[in-house]
Amino acid sequence: MGLEGLRRAGHPAPTPKGDFMPVLPGIPPVEVTLRRTARARRLSLRVSRLDGRVTLSLPPHAREAEAWAFLRAQEGWIRQALANVVPEGMVTMGETIPIEGRLVRLVPGVGRSMLLAGEELQVPGDSARTGARVAAWLKTKARDRLALASDTYARRIGRRYMTLTLRDTRSRWGSCTSEAGLMYSWRLIMAPPQVLNYVAAHEVAHLAEMNHSPRFWAIVADLMPEYQHHRRWLKSQGNQLLSYRFTE
Repeated sequence: MGLEGLRRAGHPAPTPKGDFMPVLPGIPPVEVTLRRTARARRLSLRVSRLDGRVTLSLPPHAREAEAWAFLRAQEGWIRQALANVVPEGMVTMGETIPIEGRLVRLVPGVGRSMLLAGEELQVPGDSARTGARVAAWLKTKARDRLALASDTYARRIGRRYMTLTLRDTRSRWGSCTSEAGLMYSWRLIMAPPQVLNYVAAHEVAHLAEMNHSPRFWAIVADLMPEYQHHRRWLKSQGNQLLSYRFTE
């Protein structure tokens, strides 16, 4: 059945922007947003790790039958990706969150500063602002750890980076620009320390090789011989770090 057939069967018609909402039959049925965009050079699928939304981007002149065939061919991948989506949970007092790979419980604190003591993070102040305060504390800690790792690896390969910024990215853990600017997800501070170090080694290696060639991976392996283990951790468990919501 093509997309026209889906619409005749009762599925939503295109919106004025050209987006469609076909449904892949099965248990459960999967709604897919089809989005035509001039920037698309080929059919590409994306499953949001945040909310599980499935989007198929296609070039302006792609045929609907081609898009539907592509969806059916990728149905197994779509359902596996959806199975890996972790629902978001609000960070509140009494909850546990990972910090450098260890689960830590948030408990009321005294004074003005937060204190990490054993398996507890003591959070003073208004409990209604627990999430925002913990996020700010994690970002500071992430900057310190990522700057130290980046400095260490940059010295080892004889390169310098110009800027280091933190963001709450959903599609990548880090990046390196042609102007030697490093960007990292601050949520890396929640991962085991060696996973954070791997991402830093990966992005610093781009200061020498702006690609993923064998020469690039050789630099990463020299900086961190066991990098593949930490890379696999990010692929299999990294989405867990995205499931914590710190603000409304």
